[in-house]
Amino acid sequence: MTSPFDPIAFARALINIDSTTGQEAAAGRWLAAELRHLGYDVVEQPLARGCANLIATIDPPVVVFSTHYDCVPPFFASRVENGRLYGRGACDAKGILAAQVAAAERVRAGGERRVGLLFVVGEERGSDGAALANAAPIGSRYLINGEPTDSRVASATRGVLRVRLVAEGRAAHSAAPAHGVSAIDKLIDALVRLRTLELPSDPDLGPTFYSVGLIDGGVAPNVISPHGAAEVLFRTIGDPDEILRILGDLRPLVSVQEVLRVPAVRLRTVAGMPSEVFPFTTDVPLLDRWGAPLLFGPGSFLVAHTSEEHVSIAELLSAVEAYERLASACLAGRV
Repeated sequence: MTSPFDPIAFARALINIDSTTGQEAAAGRWLAAELRHLGYDVVEQPLARGCANLIATIDPPVVVFSTHYDCVPPFFASRVENGRLYGRGACDAKGILAAQVAAAERVRAGGERRVGLLFVVGEERGSDGAALANAAPIGSRYLINGEPTDSRVASATRGVLRVRLVAEGRAAHSAAPAHGVSAIDKLIDALVRLRTLELPSDPDLGPTFYSVGLIDGGVAPNVISPHGAAEVLFRTIGDPDEILRILGDLRPLVSVQEVLRVPAVRLRTVAGMPSEVFPFTTDVPLLDRWGAPLLFGPGSFLVAHTSEEHVSIAELLSAVEAYERLASACLAGRV
């Protein structure tokens, strides 16, 4: 007799395997073996960097549960304290993954075999796994993606626009600054000017905001800097080209190089389930060939990338029932 699926034990085992982005291979092998043991047909989509997306099905799926199994650094193992599951990926998104497998097993136990699973790599650093998966969809009509949404169905999420601001200067001895041009000074001036720019806003998603995540430049403390650069990540609410147009005001202090864009999305919701707009970005817009999207997950993104990442065990177990309800609504065409 097969033992009942235990999502907490499954989540802990997966959390205890380091799968920070770039290190997903071992977790992928474990996950593929576990899904095959449960009776799924598992297809591995290999990436050139040595890891793989996993697609698990019984019959051709109408609905696919999906999330990512890579995590941000640093890795730390699981523990249970005060009714909470801690560990890297506890809520973003290995705990979610375990809840989705548990929900798929419950739907399957009820005789429904048209629910599949898609678990991707690379979501935390460029979404190369989602891009690969989107090149080979399997005909599903609905995609239920998992991210920590405080157990609410997301009605919309922001996009991202990542740019690199590059300043060029001319090196000189720091004792004779008039003989050089400081790229770092130009970069600082551009970043200060950035604060004054009027960025787009949306009545539902709110104003565009940004963070300056990386700064580099210069060659030595006693040299006028010949180069400087900053990477800026905008959380977008509309067309990224509008932001690029606005950033034209930073020229000629810096050039603006686009690094990455992911569009904002509007999502399906389900009657009777609480919904909310979320300010983060997911793989959903990069998986648009996998069906009409829904987004749901236990836990809060506010703790997801912190040293105290956790999810309530009660909420994680409740999410299993919620995912089952979402899948049933999709299968019945009530979405």
